[in-house]
Amino acid sequence: MAFTYKRILSYFLRGLLFVTPVVVTLYIIIQTILFLDNLIPVSIPGIGILMVLALITFVGYLASLFFAKPLFDWLEKGLVRIPLVNLIYTSIKDLMGAFVGEKKKFSSPVKVQISDTLIRLGFITQDDMSMVGEVDMVAVYFPHSYNVSGNVFLVPKDKVTPLTGVKNSDVMKFMVSGGVSPLGSH
Repeated sequence: MAFTYKRILSYFLRGLLFVTPVVVTLYIIIQTILFLDNLIPVSIPGIGILMVLALITFVGYLASLFFAKPLFDWLEKGLVRIPLVNLIYTSIKDLMGAFVGEKKKFSSPVKVQISDTLIRLGFITQDDMSMVGEVDMVAVYFPHSYNVSGNVFLVPKDKVTPLTGVKNSDVMKFMVSGGVSPLGSH
């Protein structure tokens, strides 16, 4: 009888391992779509999200026009002058720019020799630290596993080795998953 319970438990755990990531992924996608769709309250489902996407695209188009650029610059300078708004706005802008901007910051995966037996993976975010008097250092971001946070350390350049032959997104997925997701897969 114990054999049957173990087998049933094994099937349950195997099913849980498959179902949980699928359900959580679908839930996050659906909630994101519903949130975006409800930003502009329209009675027809799906129209709100299309309007949000169109509005974002239109603002991007306007920002690229030479005659509208001074308006966007003026707005940004105004936001930066407000103390608490400055902190929130610049942090979000820098984070967004790190992933989707023209100057992507997580495009240089590296391994850092921490000790004789310890190596850590990270991303160079600044390769010139002379502004803080550290000309032989680079800023390396080390994401935390299973979290949307991380640490930045100033590391001697000679302890940093670029990772080649792997995609940046695979390195980030590897680190955020705690090393569970294999490098160079999917």
